[in-house]
Amino acid sequence: MSYECSQCSYRTSKWLGFCTQCKQSGTMREVPAESARSRSRSPMAELVPVAVDLAADEETRRWPTGMSEVDHVLGGGFVDGAAVLLGGEPGVGKSTLLLQLAAAPWLTAGVDAKQVLMVTGEESVGQVGLRARRVGAASPNVAVAAGRSVESVVDAIESDDYRLAIVDSIQTLVADSVDGAAGGITQVRECTSRLVAAAKRSGTPVVLVGHVTKDGALAGPKVVEHMVDAVLHLDGGDFEGLRFLRSLKNRYGSTDRVGIFEMTESGLKEVPDPVGCLVSGWRGQAEGTVLFPSVHGRRPLLVEVQALVTPTKAPQPRRSFKGVEPARVHQILAVLEKHAGLSFSDHEVYVSLAGGIKVKEPAADLPVALALASSRANRPIGKLAAWGEVGLTGELRSVGRTAARSEEVSRLGVTNVISPDNNGSTLIAALEQAGLLAAPSRRRTA
Repeated sequence: MSYECSQCSYRTSKWLGFCTQCKQSGTMREVPAESARSRSRSPMAELVPVAVDLAADEETRRWPTGMSEVDHVLGGGFVDGAAVLLGGEPGVGKSTLLLQLAAAPWLTAGVDAKQVLMVTGEESVGQVGLRARRVGAASPNVAVAAGRSVESVVDAIESDDYRLAIVDSIQTLVADSVDGAAGGITQVRECTSRLVAAAKRSGTPVVLVGHVTKDGALAGPKVVEHMVDAVLHLDGGDFEGLRFLRSLKNRYGSTDRVGIFEMTESGLKEVPDPVGCLVSGWRGQAEGTVLFPSVHGRRPLLVEVQALVTPTKAPQPRRSFKGVEPARVHQILAVLEKHAGLSFSDHEVYVSLAGGIKVKEPAADLPVALALASSRANRPIGKLAAWGEVGLTGELRSVGRTAARSEEVSRLGVTNVISPDNNGSTLIAALEQAGLLAAPSRRRTA
């Protein structure tokens, strides 16, 4: 007998409490030794090396999806034989997006138009049909099948009857030759391996829907993400109904691109210019508001940073932050008190990004600091845009994509900009330019 890790497939002749390769505990499972020997003796295809400059196959095509935001993330569309894994929180719109994608007009283009196969293991055919009618995706070019056998899905993919195959979801499929329940690590790995191999043999692109854990990571073994060619993630805030399609891995394109959609009653609607959704009501007339051109992938996205600072007599003033990292806001509060003399120890502090957007980049430090100081002083700063990283010593550090940020701000008509590249290298200088600091002799007593 031998033992195999259910997480990374590492094999050993003796049982161990943890896998020495992936360091996961309790993953070693006993497997028949005959299975290992027979697998090692199985015939393999002869290797045929080809010069890399001649390796590109002229018959390999890239199919535009007809949805510009999806094409933007994929790098131009689906590639023949590509395997794509799409993950996201429950109810975020994964199935809806793929259903609309399946019914896109690009499938009927050309003389070799074929249907799209959509295999559902979580819904019945009737339920998928009702949703298709609701979102306007009831197309005769979409074939829906309910089933959980990976063997039948592989046969359908290799039949060459479909241009695209969608499996919703990979956690519902079962391989007959593998023990374990659907959704288990072994089943997910085996089913993914077979579907990826079928896509490569037939040239039919395959999209796999994957569940996520409570931490937001894709469920199942990490090796699944290594098997596929592209890993996409759909997320977004509920307030404005925006959804963000991000590329975490893409063998055929860049990973720094983001597609933006809006969830409506009739499905997901592409939002090529989200400025109207996020800052349509921003006028810069209230204290504690600053415009921040964040960058999601390569795309600049204007976000309104809002701060509210109010006095309190509570022994422990409340701190509430939404859309920004709490640790960075606490750091900014300390820097403002240390270097600008602005004390927040007897004030409640609230910071939020309008629209439910989440930002992790350090470029948000400066707009958060300006918004906090503006609310602390009860002084509006007008139509102002800012970006820059704030250091612990009070210096401002440059961030990337400066040209793209400046262009997006100019497009909105905002001319008052504060950044490390054109307004000095200290937080004090930025606060003075915004009119939020008194004379230097009064800074420490503010």
